[in-house]
Amino acid sequence: MKKRERVIGILGGLGPEATNKLCSEITALTPAKKDQEHLRVITFNNPKVPDRTKAILGQDKSPVRELQRTARALQNAGADFILLPCNTSHYYLRSIQRGVDIPIINMVEETVKHIVKNHPEVTSVGILATTGTMYTGLYEKALEKYGLSAVTPSDEEQEGLIMESIYGEKGLKAGFHDYPYLLLENAAQKLLERGAQVVIAGCTEIGIVLNKPPFIIIDSSRILAEVAVERASIRRTTTENFLFEVIVEPYLFIKRTAIEPFYYIKDKTLDLLEA
Repeated sequence: MKKRERVIGILGGLGPEATNKLCSEITALTPAKKDQEHLRVITFNNPKVPDRTKAILGQDKSPVRELQRTARALQNAGADFILLPCNTSHYYLRSIQRGVDIPIINMVEETVKHIVKNHPEVTSVGILATTGTMYTGLYEKALEKYGLSAVTPSDEEQEGLIMESIYGEKGLKAGFHDYPYLLLENAAQKLLERGAQVVIAGCTEIGIVLNKPPFIIIDSSRILAEVAVERASIRRTTTENFLFEVIVEPYLFIKRTAIEPFYYIKDKTLDLLEA
């Protein structure tokens, strides 16, 4: 029985340019010499998910239902695991995971583990991220678990430099790069002056521009791509493949076939109520 590589699913659109960057990184990191040696990737680019930071701050509706719906679509399309290239969305990771049977890789956790493994001398880490990510303490909690301290921007820097670089009229989400880079470089430099030894690009848009500065940037998107390539490249053994195709896949198919109509009715009902 032929061994089977795992299929990567990408819950994208958060935002679209960051999703495209992740896809490019997966391609670049795959040791392939021809088309057939590349990994299979299913991408659902769904920019209609409500804004995660606004939802966390109580300014928009919860994105959970749309994130769950998108994750289920990836699962039903054949993904073996899911990438979520949006750090702020990891606040809802447990809720999204409850909606699918396949694992969702925790980008925040993997980013901190990367620092511990590849930069063992580092004890102080700067964080550049959305206000939603900072408000929920996603990275601070993950760093604390590994005995690392976090260096964070002031409130003025968070709004005037970081959020402006992402959401501003000439920000990353509007398709601009040069102006956001200047703001983010300034913000990163301030973190270094306060003692940060490395800086996490804790928003996947930030890594689009802040990738070659005169200091060490830990790009969460790049790390997610590395983990995805490693996991997808591990082929199942003959026994694992047999069990998966003869037992697991039929079971999941039956389960999805039975449950999906209920999800559909629930989603449509809520869509009508919100209209």
